[in-house]
Amino acid sequence: QVQLLESGGGLAQPGDSLRLSCKGSGFTLAYYAVGWFRQAPGEEREGVSCISTANADTYGSTAYADSVEGRFTISRDYAKNTVYLQMDSLRPEDTAVYYCAVGAGCDHSLKASRFDKSWGQGTQVTVSS
Repeated sequence: QVQLLESGGGLAQPGDSLRLSCKGSGFTLAYYAVGWFRQAPGEEREGVSCISTANADTYGSTAYADSVEGRFTISRDYAKNTVYLQMDSLRPEDTAVYYCAVGAGCDHSLKASRFDKSWGQGTQVTVSS
């Protein structure tokens, strides 16, 4: 059974950091592109970041939305079958439910259609002073 589970969300103050985790079960994440998406109440789902397929401990290219570039970093831990989203310098507008997804490829368009293999259930991130 394939499964994708997000964790690491919570309440943070502006300027703080959080690290989200996307752990795969039943398949190897390294062989797929992984994307992070978010959706705030009343807003469209937004692509945040993605990382290209990797083999062994070699990671592929990455992409970031303009709104998070320079603040967020996506990375892989092959041994843990996990992709992380390190979120620094958090802002209130980062508040959303964050989802990870697995698919065929990562590019700067961050279109959800590229991530069609599996989606997680989401983890809430709230940034407020």
